[in-house]
Amino acid sequence: MRILVVEDDPGIASGLRANLQQRGYAVDLSDGVATAWSALRAERFDAVLLDLGLVDGDGTELLRRLRLSPGQSGATPVLPDPATPVLIVTARDQVHQRIAGLDEGADDYLAKPFDVDELDARLRALLRRAAGRASPVIRYRDIELDPAARTLRHGGQPVDLSPREFSVLLVLLEARGRVLSRQQIEERLYSWDAAIESNAVEVHIHHLRRKLGSACIQTMRGVGYFMPQEDRLT
Repeated sequence: MRILVVEDDPGIASGLRANLQQRGYAVDLSDGVATAWSALRAERFDAVLLDLGLVDGDGTELLRRLRLSPGQSGATPVLPDPATPVLIVTARDQVHQRIAGLDEGADDYLAKPFDVDELDARLRALLRRAAGRASPVIRYRDIELDPAARTLRHGGQPVDLSPREFSVLLVLLEARGRVLSRQQIEERLYSWDAAIESNAVEVHIHHLRRKLGSACIQTMRGVGYFMPQEDRLT
């Protein structure tokens, strides 16, 4: 999943990126309201980690702008997406400050200093709710995918996946029934500065089909890849 970290302290920002990347997230950094707004207008993020004291203003200004964004033009989704989950991460830890942040539209609020494991758990909960899932484990046919433990069971048996294979499978499961192009998958897996091989997605899908069966991930020729909707995902 792709995360935008809006944080003006370089040390905290780089530490967050390193820790979240180790947990399988693609992470982009921004240090201010203006640069974060430009990023949200240009790319689709699964969640935003938002500090409030930024170089060019208050993070609540960005939050308000995001929540007031139209989000679509007719039936066509446009960016920024006003429903993007936002987790405020800030040193402002007073109760009235937390209430204000949540009332401005934040989905969650975490005061600094914090434990990265707790941050990761809160992110997983946000992403789970955004995907419309109640269960922390994704079950589809004979697949059981656990995003917290980053484990997969197929037919009750554990299956070893590389970090990228796991991420590709998670993206396709969350988008079940919808066809995703190679570019859309890449945008969910790679940050701005990542080097991407031209056939990386195809290689990961080939490996997943070999491990899970060729019918697990289907291809719409010339468009992209999808997992069928007919089975309920929980």
